[in-house]
Amino acid sequence: MQSIEGIGCPEGIESGEASIKGKNNVHRMQRLASLVAVLAALVVVSACGGGGGSAGGGSAGDGGGGDLLQQVKESGVLRVSTDPAYPPQSFQTETGDFKGFDIDVAEEIAKRMGVEVEWQTPSWDVITAGNWNGRWDLSVGSMTPTPDRRKVLHFSPAYYYVPAAAAVHESNTDITDPATDLDGKTIGVCGACTYEAYLEGALDIPGEYEYVVENPQIRTYDTDSSAIQDLALGDGVRLDAVMSSLYTLEEARKSGTPIKVVGDPLFYEPLAAAIDKEAPADPQPLVEEVSSIINEMHQDGTLTKLSEKWYGIDLTKKQGA
Repeated sequence: MQSIEGIGCPEGIESGEASIKGKNNVHRMQRLASLVAVLAALVVVSACGGGGGSAGGGSAGDGGGGDLLQQVKESGVLRVSTDPAYPPQSFQTETGDFKGFDIDVAEEIAKRMGVEVEWQTPSWDVITAGNWNGRWDLSVGSMTPTPDRRKVLHFSPAYYYVPAAAAVHESNTDITDPATDLDGKTIGVCGACTYEAYLEGALDIPGEYEYVVENPQIRTYDTDSSAIQDLALGDGVRLDAVMSSLYTLEEARKSGTPIKVVGDPLFYEPLAAAIDKEAPADPQPLVEEVSSIINEMHQDGTLTKLSEKWYGIDLTKKQGA
């Protein structure tokens, strides 16, 4: 390979001049080497910085999901799921308006967040299963925080407590006490709810309760209302009894459904709002916001007023054993 010093040198050049030019060429090569090193360093820095470190804002691996509370406030809409066939907690009027205790609670939560409610009505088993895939943000549907549900859902503090009771057809005279007369009977309940768990002997919620029904023949429905409708067909036609919230049963009776509540409540359960743990955006800020609002509603008496409006009594404090 031809030497650097000899490149482009005319014939007959004097040795001193050749020496000077040789030194200049060396200096040029040193500068070129320095430039190459700088460029290489820039490439390395660019490659390292392109991975989205924390200095650029946001954390790696969040998939751009962001903050669920922030998304709700920016959109101005809180998407809430509820069961519209569960009066007086939640139901729809003939004009399609949503009414009920849960409805008022959810709308008050949204009001204090400065947003509007958009209602969603998926089936109960879909709500309690979690993994909502971002289809709604919050459930305000009288849900009991059971251990299985806590695996997939975040829960707020309880916003009220209800007694679970049993009802029979109004013509029935054999069943007067659920603690002694429901053994072996066909009992209707909503599927994937605490009433089914109680009859299976698998209920796991705070408080004391006793399993007093032996060998029940459990028939599950999409909602409590569907079970009550089957009981209304006649004593023993499809069902011998139904288990539900005392106030859901009483509401049905007051509306003309031919049923009657028997005996004392079987247990009392806390009911809370829920948020999907696997929400596409970080759910924790929304959990904290909703929990704070519910605590405020307890303290300022709002929940008590709403309970008295829909139930005639204050259910916001735990009752029973």
